[in-house]
Amino acid sequence: MTIIALKPHKEESVLRFHPWVFSGAIARVTLDADHRSPVPDEGELVCVVGANGQVLGVGHWQVGSIAVRLLAFGVDSLPEHFWQERIAAAYAMRRSIGLISENNNTYRLVHGEGDRLPGLIVDIYGDTAVVQAHSVGIHLCRKDIAEAIVATVKEVKGVYYKSDDTLPFKASIEGEKTGWLVGGDQQPAEYWAKENGLEVRIDWLNGQKTGFFIDQRENRALVERYARGKDVLNMFCYTGGFSLYALRGGARTVHSVDVSQKAIDLVNANVARNFPGCTTHKAVTADAFDYLSAVTNGKSVNDQIVNGFDLIILDPPAFAKHRDAVKNALRGYQRINAKAIEMIRPGGILFTFSCSQAVDKEAFRLAVFSAAAQTGRHVRILHQLHQPQDHPINIYHPEGEYLKGLVLYVE
Repeated sequence: MTIIALKPHKEESVLRFHPWVFSGAIARVTLDADHRSPVPDEGELVCVVGANGQVLGVGHWQVGSIAVRLLAFGVDSLPEHFWQERIAAAYAMRRSIGLISENNNTYRLVHGEGDRLPGLIVDIYGDTAVVQAHSVGIHLCRKDIAEAIVATVKEVKGVYYKSDDTLPFKASIEGEKTGWLVGGDQQPAEYWAKENGLEVRIDWLNGQKTGFFIDQRENRALVERYARGKDVLNMFCYTGGFSLYALRGGARTVHSVDVSQKAIDLVNANVARNFPGCTTHKAVTADAFDYLSAVTNGKSVNDQIVNGFDLIILDPPAFAKHRDAVKNALRGYQRINAKAIEMIRPGGILFTFSCSQAVDKEAFRLAVFSAAAQTGRHVRILHQLHQPQDHPINIYHPEGEYLKGLVLYVE
C-alpha cells in the first residue's frame, strides 16, 4: 500500500480524529512496488503515517487541497466487512432515535463524515436507496456499498447510483456514474415515499440531489405549527415540502414559487395526492427576486393581486458552493431577506435558510441582520434552526455543519 508521510506536527488534527489530510501537510509519498505512475491513483486506498512513522490511519487518496479522506484511524488497512459494519452502525443510530417508522420511510442513512464515511451520501426512500459519491474512492467502492446497504436495511430492494454532479469533474473516472446497482427492473413510473405521514413524489432520475431535500424535515414540521389561518409563501419551493406541511397545518392560502416548471409540476402532484380537490394552494413558475419585487410593489403576479403574506419561507439553493463566492452569496442573502421582511405583514413570521457550507452561521445571521436594518422594521429571533438528526455532525469535523436557519417575528 502507498504510504503518505506527514510533516512534523501535522499529525495533530488526525490524532484528534479529523478525517481530512490536506496536501500541504504531506512530506513525502512512498509508492508501493507495483505502482506504475509517479503519484497515487485517485481513489486509491493509502496509509497515512506521522513524521515518526506512527500509523495514523487509512483512507482514499484524491487530487486537490484535501489529499486524503480518512476512513479508519490507527490502522493500516480496512477490516474485511468494513462497509457493512459502518452502514449497520449508521442504520442502528437512525432506528435507536425513532426516526424510521410506518409514518416515515424517508431518511438519510449515511451522511458522509457525520457517519465516519467521508464522501458517501445514502438517502432512503421506502424500499429504494439512492447513493451519491463525492469522491473517486467512494465511486470505486460503489458495488460493495450497495451490497452492504441491501444486507443491512432489509426494506431496501433497489439501490440507485446518482453521482453525475457530485464526483470531481477533473478526475478520470471509469464506470457509469448513474444507474441501478441493485434491482430497479420493476420500479414504478411514479415513486412515492412517506415523510411524517405525508406522501411525496420522489424523482431521483431527474430531480435535484437524490430527489428530495430530506434535511428540512424537522423545519417543515415547525412550519406546520405556525401555519394555521395564515397566508403562506414558499419561495424556492422545489417539490413543495414546506407547502404540504403548511396546508396540513391549516394555512388559509399557500403560494409555492420556483423557477423550474418541472418542480412546479411535482408540487402540484404532491398537493393533489395529499389534499385532493384543494383550492387554497397556488403554484407559480417565477424567478424568486422578480416575484418578491412584484409583490412588494403591489403588482399582479400571474394575474393575481397579492397583498402580502403572514408567513414566508426562504429556502434557496446554495448561493456559495466554494469560499471564493461567499461575498456575492452574502449580498444575495441580504437582498432576498430584505425583500421578504419589507413585504411581510405586521406580526408575520419569516423562515429563512442557508444551505451553503462555505457561509458560516454568524455570517448568515449578519446578512439577515443587515436585511432587517435596511427595512427599518422591528425583528425578533424565535428559533435558530439546523440540520436534522439523520444529518449528524461528527464532533471532530465541525465542517459538517452546513444548514442554518432563523425563524423571525416581524412587527
